[in-house]
Amino acid sequence: MGSSSCGPGAHLVHLWPPHFAFSGHHPWDLGPHSGPALLVSLASEVQDLHLAQRKDMASGFSKGPSLGLLPDVPSLTETLSYSYCYVGIMTGPFFRYRTYLDWLEQPFPGAVPSLRPLLRRAWPAPLFGLLFLLSSHLFPLEAVREDAFYARPLPARLFYMIPVFFAFRMRFYVAWIAAECGCIAAGFGAYPVAAKARAGGGPTLQCPPPSSPEEAAALEYDYETIRNIDCYGTDFCVRVREGMRYWNMTVQWWLAQYVYKSAPARSYVLRSAWTMLLSAYWHGLHPGYYLSFLTIPLCLAAEFQLESALRGRLGPGGQKAWDWVHWFLKMRAYDYMCMGFVLLSLGQTLRYWASVYFCIHILALVALGLGVALGRGSPSRRKTGSQATSLAPEKLREE
Repeated sequence: MGSSSCGPGAHLVHLWPPHFAFSGHHPWDLGPHSGPALLVSLASEVQDLHLAQRKDMASGFSKGPSLGLLPDVPSLTETLSYSYCYVGIMTGPFFRYRTYLDWLEQPFPGAVPSLRPLLRRAWPAPLFGLLFLLSSHLFPLEAVREDAFYARPLPARLFYMIPVFFAFRMRFYVAWIAAECGCIAAGFGAYPVAAKARAGGGPTLQCPPPSSPEEAAALEYDYETIRNIDCYGTDFCVRVREGMRYWNMTVQWWLAQYVYKSAPARSYVLRSAWTMLLSAYWHGLHPGYYLSFLTIPLCLAAEFQLESALRGRLGPGGQKAWDWVHWFLKMRAYDYMCMGFVLLSLGQTLRYWASVYFCIHILALVALGLGVALGRGSPSRRKTGSQATSLAPEKLREE
């Protein structure tokens, strides 16, 4: 069982404003520290507790403990212990106070498995690390900053963003798997499989706590609550929106819960744009973040419109071919957006994108225009296409 105390370096980390775990130009920079995210989440959990208490008072009786609800308002000491908990303090994953509390109050921590889940999670990390070192050595990012790079032929410039994004993914895969393994080693985020826990949010079904060590040992556990990356899903999902959901999964839950739902718009694309704008600010003030993140809503709109208009009209073979082409273009879109994320500056990002003729922006605009012009087909096809491509607010609330 872990402790609520902080790691020895906790005094170096500030809660507010958003703090960066490493230097912005360090090759292992992992983005903003999760301290502010923890506090925003805690404030929401406390608000949910107050609302539940008011409902109980209004109805005249208590309904008993609700799923995910705090037992009481944390004290200042408890809040600081949560904020500075050594688990995830540098690289995440994000976790709610309820998750932290469940970890501390686990009745039979010795029955919670950790070694085998850790080994299962850790085994691909060395391979990803080697692939990162190899790809970053053969295709260094610094080459893109040199004038000589832009004398290369167009196919070479287009190709170069593929290994750059590959190295970027391998770096984060290693770091996030290591972060998850740190949680697993401490038994943090373990819930019975029957609770159907989701990344970031925790259990979605109520499960009674075990009454004995034998009962606890007989349960099957998972660590989905602190799962931050689905490497296979990230690489091989078909759609742009799916790629977002498999990447930095606990933070995606936080963004959906506290940013997307409160966006000053009802349109999915506009809400996504608002969420991406806040996400860019969370990462920092480098223009490359904003250029990259704000390209995502355009890709989402183009993806939705064109697939809704055309995919449903194809037969099974045509839809399979469509999905392969869609996957290829999804990966190229992320390659393209990654260049802004790693080059950071306005000038260097626009210089690279201009050297490849803003191909993804133009392709997305053409796809969006074509999708709008063709419409969404018959009502039945429109319904099918919407189910396949739209992340509706109701679905987002479930996830």
